[in-house]
Amino acid sequence: MFSITKLGCDAVFRKHSSRTTTMRKGKIVGDCDKLVTWYKPKRCPKGLSKDEFLALPSSITVREIYYYIVIPGFRTQRVSLITTLLDGTTYPTLKIVQLYYQRWQVELDLRHLKTTLGMDVLRCKTPSMVRKEIHVYLLAYNLLRSLMW
Repeated sequence: MFSITKLGCDAVFRKHSSRTTTMRKGKIVGDCDKLVTWYKPKRCPKGLSKDEFLALPSSITVREIYYYIVIPGFRTQRVSLITTLLDGTTYPTLKIVQLYYQRWQVELDLRHLKTTLGMDVLRCKTPSMVRKEIHVYLLAYNLLRSLMW
C-alpha cells in the first residue's frame, strides 16, 4: 500500500482474510465505512528486502469499507475493501464498491478469455515472444468474433 501511495496512485483491494479488524476499532466515517491505522510488522515479510522494509513508515492510514452480498438461496457474504481513497465526500462508499465490482467483472472476463483460448499456460520463454503470443491469441479471438457477427 505504501509503495502505491508513494508513486502517487490510489488503490482499492479486497482485505486479506488474515487481517482481522472490527468496526469498534478505527474512526467511523460512515455506515460500514471507517478509517483504520495499519502498523508496520515487527519482522520483515518474505516479499521485501531489508532496505525496503526499513524504508516503510511505522504506520499507514487506510479506509475500510464493509458491504454485504445478498443472493436469495445463498449464504450472505460480507466483503471488506481497503482503499487509499480516504475522503468520504469526494469518494462515496457506493462509488468505491461499484469500482471494485467493475474491476472484478474485468478479471472474470479476462479469465474467461484465457481459458476459452487456451491461454492459461503461455509457451514462449522471452518477454517479447510472450507479447507476440498474446497478440496472436487476441487476433484469433477477434477474427472468430467477427465471423460470429
